[in-house]
Amino acid sequence: MELPLIAASCTFLTVIMLGTALYLYVERREVLQVWRRRVEGQKESVVEGQASENLRDAAQVQLQTVLEWFAKWNQPSNAEEAKATRRLLVTAGYRSRKAPILYIGSRLLLAVVLVVLFSMIPVKLLGFPSATTLVFYYFFLAACGYYAPSMWLKHAIAERQEALQRAIPDALDLMVVCVEAGLGLDQAIARVGQEVSQGHPALGDELNILSQELRTGVQRQTALRNLAHRTDLDEVRNLVALLVQTDRFGTSIGQALRVHSDSMRTKRRLKAEELAAKLPVKLLFPLMFFIFPSMFIVTVGPACIKIVKILFPAMTGR
Repeated sequence: MELPLIAASCTFLTVIMLGTALYLYVERREVLQVWRRRVEGQKESVVEGQASENLRDAAQVQLQTVLEWFAKWNQPSNAEEAKATRRLLVTAGYRSRKAPILYIGSRLLLAVVLVVLFSMIPVKLLGFPSATTLVFYYFFLAACGYYAPSMWLKHAIAERQEALQRAIPDALDLMVVCVEAGLGLDQAIARVGQEVSQGHPALGDELNILSQELRTGVQRQTALRNLAHRTDLDEVRNLVALLVQTDRFGTSIGQALRVHSDSMRTKRRLKAEELAAKLPVKLLFPLMFFIFPSMFIVTVGPACIKIVKILFPAMTGR
């Protein structure tokens, strides 16, 4: 029982010393930056106003450095895995070059942090578990910390795709109006991207990227396929296939977009009706286990109490 206690104490002292050293390093660095600005002749008010921002930037830089160091020990096994990670991050909306490195490093860092925090808990509070139980706890927390960023990434992808699905029908209606007003497809995409950026930031961001690719000379078919690749949505794939076919065969873009917009609007209405039809089934279990018992107690409870008070004394002859 003494070995886990010694290990927890050593880990606690190590974490405290590392945290203190990091705090002193950041504080000394901030003081040096302040004196450097004073020597250069900057105003004190500007220095004080930028102190918090500089401290936050310094903390972000240190955190990125730590994540990059952990990423070196958790690199993907092959190029396909790295490409798949990159694609998932792009689908979630993270397009920075350092995003895969920070994501991979965060998985290992979170696993280590959870294990270290658990080791700081006194074994007395855990009931003096055996060494096997402690090892199981350590492995379980390490696994939870390692796979938690993956679960978060899947959740972020689902939220972004849901936001794109809600925004596509409205964007199609705007695109139909722009095309029928005389704008070309490239100009219509740029205009719709600007208009929907406030109400639907995710779709506006994707359309702005598509417009920038078209302006830089990327072929329209390639840029549209890149859009489908980034979003990973069936609705976007269908729209891209429609635009590619109309561009290839020279048919009317406005008419094709109007027909596709009507189908998307019908699909959204059918999805809303489907969700409304599922509502009674979803309410069945809360009604049975929470609402009906409480209503039964409120309505029948007073009558049962009166029956007990009147009939039981009469039956016992009191």
